Amino acid sequence: MTYQTHILSNGLQLIHKPDTSAVAYCGLVINAGSRDEADAEQGMAHFIEHMLFKGTEKRRSSHIINRLENVGGELNAFTSKEETVVYATVLNEYFERAMELIADIVLHSTFPQKEIDKEVVIIVDEIQSYNDSPSELIYDDFEEMLFEHHAIGHNILGKAELLVNYTTEDAKRFVAKHYSPQEMVFFTLGDINFKQLIRWAEKYLTTESAPERVPERVAPTVYTPSRREIIKNTHQVHFIVGNRAYDLYHPKRMGLYLLNNILGGPGMNSLLNLSLREKHGLVYNVDSNYQPFVDTGMWSVYFGCDVENAAKCEQLVYAELQKLREQPLPESSLKKYKLQLLGQMAIGSEQKENLALSYGKSFMRYGKIDDLETVRKKINAITAAELQTIAQEIFQEEQLSVLKYV
Repeated sequence: MTYQTHILSNGLQLIHKPDTSAVAYCGLVINAGSRDEADAEQGMAHFIEHMLFKGTEKRRSSHIINRLENVGGELNAFTSKEETVVYATVLNEYFERAMELIADIVLHSTFPQKEIDKEVVIIVDEIQSYNDSPSELIYDDFEEMLFEHHAIGHNILGKAELLVNYTTEDAKRFVAKHYSPQEMVFFTLGDINFKQLIRWAEKYLTTESAPERVPERVAPTVYTPSRREIIKNTHQVHFIVGNRAYDLYHPKRMGLYLLNNILGGPGMNSLLNLSLREKHGLVYNVDSNYQPFVDTGMWSVYFGCDVENAAKCEQLVYAELQKLREQPLPESSLKKYKLQLLGQMAIGSEQKENLALSYGKSFMRYGKIDDLETVRKKINAITAAELQTIAQEIFQEEQLSVLKYV
């Protein structure tokens, strides 16, 4: 049995992956992220993620912190452009404790103003720390370029000048609008009896009826490529080039996922690593990334290098993109790359926390989970001609935007 599902009376979905480990993983995926913020709410989704740990109708922050820590468990959360995820890892015997705690902080947080005033200082410090890391900050600035004047391009952390004015009522208003049970998935992976899990879910996750939320998401407007240079006075030049790309439901999504892995994935034999680092010795780190969203996507290449090598590195990146546009991959190479990606996926599935998180997010977006065999068939069906077509669509030079920190 791969997984089991159930829908509670309030519309909240459950997905459970049986496992024989002594450790269980669980969490809530909420279909609300930074793209759901109004302009005056920038950073609100991430701010609320922090505040979920600061007090509920029956718990103070210290009680929340210690509830799982005292039994060796972990409680964590993160915010993305389109989701907020709260999750826990515990021994199986404390699973109910973890489920009840997650339900409590997501569904019954009170957002006390005195805690807000303290936490905002911490988030502002997080923003300032992030601003001191150009290799990370450049991704956010690039997203703002690709999705200019659209919420999906906003920095997830938000703006300090807005955060310092957020109140209890602001938080409650955002949660009331976006934290609908119909837009949540509770995921579990562990040696848990599914019928018992449903009973616990009905006890802790069933809320008073709430109006069904229909995400008010508007697709980004027409994209115009641009090139910008920002003076940062950093030791290195930081460079990023990219384009908008396929969304989560596009039939070519899997093909771009494979192509991106070939170009600049985690393998030391990626085309960009072989060219810029191994052959020419110009960079320590170069990689490419593909991030799909529900109605759009983005693809990019990043590298950092010495000032005198920047032009050469950029030229080498464009050369690799041109090869992929103009020359189909040899069948022998394509077979090797497919095996590499499938191996990476299989190894990644052994990291159970990541697997559980993946189950929750996949079920939220697709209403199903593809097993490795299904994924293998999809990847093996991709042809060299299809990859070349994708390269011609996504990697065409006149459609690329560039951002450089100097």
